[in-house]
Parts: sequence; C-alpha cells; structure tokens
Amino acid sequence: MNQILVSEKLYITPELKRKKRMYKIDFFISIFLVCILFSYYIYAEYDKNKNEAISQEILSNLSFEDNVVDNTTIKFANNSIVVILNTEDPTEVVYTQPVEDQDPTDNKQWRTTQNGTRYYAMASIKIPSIDCEYPILNETTDELLKIAPCKFWGADPNEVGNFCIVGHNYRSDKFFSHVPELHIGNNIEITDLTGQTIIYKVYDKYVVEPDDTDCTTQRTNGLKEITLITCTDDSKQRVIVKAREAE
Repeated sequence: MNQILVSEKLYITPELKRKKRMYKIDFFISIFLVCILFSYYIYAEYDKNKNEAISQEILSNLSFEDNVVDNTTIKFANNSIVVILNTEDPTEVVYTQPVEDQDPTDNKQWRTTQNGTRYYAMASIKIPSIDCEYPILNETTDELLKIAPCKFWGADPNEVGNFCIVGHNYRSDKFFSHVPELHIGNNIEITDLTGQTIIYKVYDKYVVEPDDTDCTTQRTNGLKEITLITCTDDSKQRVIVKAREAE
C-alpha cells in the first residue's frame, strides 16, 4: 500500500509575524537585563573585597600603644606623625609636618574616605569561634559600614556601660556574617587604643525588628557590656548578641 505524505502549508500571518518580533525583542531585553545584573554582582563583589582589604589594612596598622624606637616615641595624630624625643626635656617634640590644633598625645590614626568623611579605628574586635577579626570605627554611617564594623551607640570600648557595635551580614565570610551563629558562652575580645584587651562572654541572643533599639540601653548595673548588631539573612530583622565582661 502506498502511503501518501501530505504536508500542510504553514501560512505566515501578520499576527504571527508580530508575535515573532515581540519574542525576539523580549529575548534581547532579557539578555540585556541579565548582563546588567551580572555586572552589578561583579561590581558589588569587587567593592566588598576592596573594602575588606581596607579593613584588614586598618587592623594591621592599628597602633594600640606608643611605638618606641631607640629613644624616640612615635605617635599618630590626625594624619600626622608626631615624634617625641625622649630626652631630659620631656616637652621637646619634633613634627614631620606642620600640625595645627592637635594633641600630641592623641594616638588616633585618622583617615579620610573618598567622600571626605574623617574617621579612625577606636578598637578591634576578635571572635575566635567564627574566625572574625576587624577594627571598629568610631561612628556609624552607610559609607563607613562598608569598610568595617562601627560603633553604633553607648560607652566607649572597655568602659562601664553598653558598647554597641553594628556590622553588615553579607551572607559570606566577611564582617558580621557569622555573628548570627554565635552561642551563649562564646568569647568576644575587645582591644582598645590603650592596648587593654577584655574578654566578654555571650549571655543572650535574639532577633528584633529594625526599629527596636532597646538593646542599646546603658543600664548595665555598673558592668562592662557589648552588643553586636547585624541583619538576619533575609535582611528583614536584626540579630542582637549580648555579652558582658567575663569574670
């Protein structure tokens, strides 16, 4: 028996042509948007890595005590190096460059961001259980939070009161990303600019809404406490970790 193959002729209507054009346009728009999103992701990762490098450079150069070489004491003061000669005259001071209205005993290492914000690292934080070690900057701004954890509120490092520190959760190994994994009893080390290191033990951890600031209270009954603040992984709430000076 002979089989007769019949092919139907496909008629290209104007409507079909219009749909075909729309599919092509949608396809190219989708490719364009994917490229933009991918470029944004690459830039964001580059920016994070760059700021991580700045943070670690600040940490490595953080001067907790006066540097003494031979009979000369070197201090840092507002972007200037202050050299104090340890001679019979304790007031003899030599500056490597002119310094106006600065305290020669100030060991803050001032820096300036690209946008002109001046800041310094007021302490360092080390959390051995999550392999976290960073400088702590002296104030909180969106720009400074990209560089390192920052003081959010309260007492200064290792002083009586509640020293509140905020840092980004990048859901990676950077900054406070692993702070939500801390447990009660974990140690947190704070080293201030005098070189004093105090170990704090975590005693509480909980989640709050973004506008809840009760965790920043300074009512510590005369104790030294710290509060770590970061985002949940979905960035909708805040993880609060409370710790006090270990006995």
